[in-house]
Amino acid sequence: MLADSVPALTARPASGRTVWRRILEWESLGLLAVVAVIFVGLALFAPNFLTKSNLLNVVQQSAFFGIIALAMTLVIVAGEIDISVGSQTALTSSLMGVLITNDGWPVWMACIAVIVQAMIFGAFSGWIRSRFEVPTFIVTLALYMALRGLAMLVTNTYSIPISGKFFYWGDGRVAGIPIAAIYFLVAFAVFAFVARNTVFGRSVYAVGGNARSAEMSGIKVRNVRIIVLALCGLTAALTGLLQTAQLSAGAPTIGVGLEFNAISAAIIGGSSLAGGRGALVGTFIGVLFVAMLGDGMVLLGINPYAQNVVQGVVVLVAVLVNVVRANRVALRA
Repeated sequence: MLADSVPALTARPASGRTVWRRILEWESLGLLAVVAVIFVGLALFAPNFLTKSNLLNVVQQSAFFGIIALAMTLVIVAGEIDISVGSQTALTSSLMGVLITNDGWPVWMACIAVIVQAMIFGAFSGWIRSRFEVPTFIVTLALYMALRGLAMLVTNTYSIPISGKFFYWGDGRVAGIPIAAIYFLVAFAVFAFVARNTVFGRSVYAVGGNARSAEMSGIKVRNVRIIVLALCGLTAALTGLLQTAQLSAGAPTIGVGLEFNAISAAIIGGSSLAGGRGALVGTFIGVLFVAMLGDGMVLLGINPYAQNVVQGVVVLVAVLVNVVRANRVALRA
């Protein structure tokens, strides 16, 4: 009944039996080829690219925005957007400093508190979107400014040092691999399973493909929107915790541009801004692409302003490719 009522479900992610087939689709395969070319090019021309310290740094930095990019993929697939994640990351870090250093909270209690507040703000975005039909771009733009301002307010614009070793499980390493990267892999497995094998995952694709049809088929569109945006808040808080652990301080200035990297990785990975289409595998590869591109341009000494130009052009090309592909699919239908 659901599949008959909601055409968008024909674009749902592959089941477990066909996941490798999806990986080998031309889009993912083409992106993998591009990533491979960039890797080889940087290995040949970028100083110190292949050093162990640099590669581990790339892995860690990609994990920071990669965790958010996974949730952002579901948000985009649902036909929404969240540009407040960078500010939420800064607020999370700031609150950790205030709660632990200024108020004497235990680390575990402070972690729970900041995660809860992030999910509440995310759910609030989804509720405003559904209750008043305000585009999430507008809602999260307001939060983008408000949350960053709140982070500056609670810290008085200063970083708050957190004494002692601020949890190894945030900034440590296992067998030389940054723990942040392990979290990213675990998050990828969880989000991929949810997207492919759960009713909620199929509902996200249905809502993004045709919200009205999804509602008529019995899917609670409001709940789906609230949940995906709450999950996006959750991943922003997790990233904030990881970066706080790395800095051993609550910093209100972190997370600048984080939303751009997360959205870019999802779009480059094949997610459609129109909703209804996207895959976590593509986002995973997109994260690697964005991380290596940024690191390579720094190592090559490219002007920071020129780096912004390159990143903008890359995203524009990815969007155009998605539009052309969607148009071809529509013509075939």
